[in-house]
Amino acid sequence: MQERIAVIFDFDDTLGPDSTTGFLKHAGLQDIETFWQEVGQMMSDDWDPVPAYLHHIMTAQQDGRIQGLTRDALKAWGEQVPLFDGVPQVFSLLRDIAHDANPRVSLEFYLISSGIGDVLRHTSIAHEFTDIWASEFDYDAQDNAIAAKKIISFTDKTRYIFHIQKGIIGSSSRGKPFAVNKKVAEDQRRIPSQQMIFIGDGYTDIPCFSLIKKNGGIPIAVYDRQHTEKWGNAFQFVADGRVSNLLSANYQQGSDLTNFLSMAVRSMAESIALASSGYQR
Repeated sequence: MQERIAVIFDFDDTLGPDSTTGFLKHAGLQDIETFWQEVGQMMSDDWDPVPAYLHHIMTAQQDGRIQGLTRDALKAWGEQVPLFDGVPQVFSLLRDIAHDANPRVSLEFYLISSGIGDVLRHTSIAHEFTDIWASEFDYDAQDNAIAAKKIISFTDKTRYIFHIQKGIIGSSSRGKPFAVNKKVAEDQRRIPSQQMIFIGDGYTDIPCFSLIKKNGGIPIAVYDRQHTEKWGNAFQFVADGRVSNLLSANYQQGSDLTNFLSMAVRSMAESIALASSGYQR
């Protein structure tokens, strides 16, 4: 029994408000609604959602609607990105709960997002994650974004769950896109699926919800209390049986979400202890 638990988060509308919309506002875009409508029009012309929005951000830079689509500008915005209530404290809280339930268990946090990596790697909580996977820009000699070099959307997200399972993580795993295809026996996987919790909010998370649930882990959908127009989409995840629970994205101690995460982590840690002792429930 591998004595590790993985708690895997999406970012936008899961740990904080949409960081890409926030960057666009920060970079001077005047009409956010029109920007996303234009992305929607690209999708109707058979663009996939993530390459559509990445390409359209570069277009907005070229036509002067935003300023400073550079690595440094994205980093600077990442350092300011707001988070939902309680997010900075939830990591240590869950680590303490795992240790209390089973001191041998290692609790690891991961981030898999369709957002922009140069933003997310510079948030105030980036150091909490064992690894972060997100969409990436390539830059010219003047540090301007010129192309999307990595796109993470829908089933792309599930690829990184397999990275976590097989231990293909950290800087040494970069530049090895085919490493995830290596065959690893179930009992040799670094973190099996049944010891994973996935928290997300949107359509790009559906494949991860399904994969985690199918393989015995715990998928949790959250919704932003400030955006009621998205609640119906979130509830549909429950109606379709894709998630174990739907909770408000409030991570303060004592909230329903933090209580549920705490119970899930404790249950997994205790199950690992029992399995390691040879006892079966």
